[in-house]
Amino acid sequence: MTRNRLSFRRNTAARSSGWFPLSWRRALGAALLGAIIATGQAPLQFWAVTLIALVVALRVMARQPRRVAVWTGFMLGAGYGVTAMCWIVEPFFVEPEIYGWLSPLAIIGIGAGMGAFWAFGVGVGHMLGGARPLNRAAGMALGLLAAEFGRSYLFTGLPWALIGHSFVGTPVAQLAAVIGPLGLSAAMLCLCVLGAVPSGRSRSVAALIGAAVFAGAWAWGAGRLAAPVEAGVEPPATVRLVQPNAPQALKWRDGFARMFFDRHLSLSAAPFDGARGARELTPPMTDMPILAQGKRPDLVIWPETAVPFWLDETGTGLDLIAQATGTMTALGIQRAQGVTFFNSMAVVTAQGQLVDVYDKFHLVPFGEYVPYGDALARFGITAFAAQQGNGYSAGEGAKVLDLGAAGARALGKVQPLICYEAVFPQDLRAAPERPDWLMQITNDAWFGQLVGPQQHLAQARLRAIEQGLPMLRVANTGISAVIDAKGEVLAQLGMDRAGLIDADLPAALPPTPYAKRGDLPVFLALLLGMAVVFLRRQRV
Repeated sequence: MTRNRLSFRRNTAARSSGWFPLSWRRALGAALLGAIIATGQAPLQFWAVTLIALVVALRVMARQPRRVAVWTGFMLGAGYGVTAMCWIVEPFFVEPEIYGWLSPLAIIGIGAGMGAFWAFGVGVGHMLGGARPLNRAAGMALGLLAAEFGRSYLFTGLPWALIGHSFVGTPVAQLAAVIGPLGLSAAMLCLCVLGAVPSGRSRSVAALIGAAVFAGAWAWGAGRLAAPVEAGVEPPATVRLVQPNAPQALKWRDGFARMFFDRHLSLSAAPFDGARGARELTPPMTDMPILAQGKRPDLVIWPETAVPFWLDETGTGLDLIAQATGTMTALGIQRAQGVTFFNSMAVVTAQGQLVDVYDKFHLVPFGEYVPYGDALARFGITAFAAQQGNGYSAGEGAKVLDLGAAGARALGKVQPLICYEAVFPQDLRAAPERPDWLMQITNDAWFGQLVGPQQHLAQARLRAIEQGLPMLRVANTGISAVIDAKGEVLAQLGMDRAGLIDADLPAALPPTPYAKRGDLPVFLALLLGMAVVFLRRQRV
């Protein structure tokens, strides 16, 4: 028995001594630990579990040779990416007979991509840290932060499921007004380094420091949440968010497209009786013209790609919208300019006149456009979201719309965001001027029923905190929400619900430090931290 065990261990060591230095047990264990780290993301938001699991990961890798640590980091990142972004397969099952075969490639790709970023961060940090385990742990924490920066900006960026997003829903998230989402990741990783201090008196001191810092951040955030917001324009503008609940698999099918359009009209025409909040409604089925009833809000907002016609071929569509809403309407629509297609948002007056258009400029790779799409289209590979052509083209850039100038009362200036654009803090800061509020229209039906929409909502809340601006979020199948300037959800309509939200437009806060400076301070702190860790290595 003993001889067999020794033989097994020797064989395992031999198998793990090649290009992949981990045994299958350690590799799976690292991937599982990465999955546990991901439980801090919505919808679970187990931030404490993420913190503890990251401490374990840093302590383990700090005691490993560099090559072993790098591959451990790869498996950690792969497990994290696959778990946090498991929704990535959902778009492929809208038309499974066409795209279903690509779903395994998508999940493998997201795992490998996240693993590569984490492996890079661990490798750089391990090299910076030198021989001392604690210095290594600090170096690898900084390396992981560098990886977070990398995936936020490189290759068009994908700052989805950042480590710091685990704090959304807690008072600590208010720090994003000062340091942004990458700063939240830095805060989480700094706490993890304190937790990685070796046993003894030093660990007790580090634990006390970590607890004090965390308690201070929590108390500061709680105080910020409790502070009153200075009232904006009185009386505030009133808005209606329309959520039609049009499943993506049915949205454009013959017979359903007109039904969902009529559902938008019916929900928009419902009486505006002064009550505020979310209401689930069953729109009546009628062949009669749908006309606005009673008092009207100042603005009605429809979700992304809400209508079955193109902006350059509206026919009577805009007139029908004007009759049903009886007020200014912002709606998601597609438009064509020759052979170029755009995913857009249009603003229409109560008389059915088009007054402004915004074209989405930060497109989803392989979702809304395919690199070298014209060539790949010959092999049947096209973007999922576009109805025609091989995908969308990017708009000119971030834009601020003056709705007050278009005739509405007290609506002010708004920055529109279409779906994926709300994931990028840098896109909000790219606006030519500071708006009074943010508007996100989206079609989260692509993201499934639970994980994707919840994470998308969590990031919308962070954008509001970072900018100190309220956000109105209107989703096709959910989750539509009214979010105040501190990221608190004032009203929401959940998944797979048809209905509306009537609300007053929340007031804005003064420009935040993050709105003024962005990620630069955290990036400089990252460089300084790396220099300190490297100098400490030289002294060992």
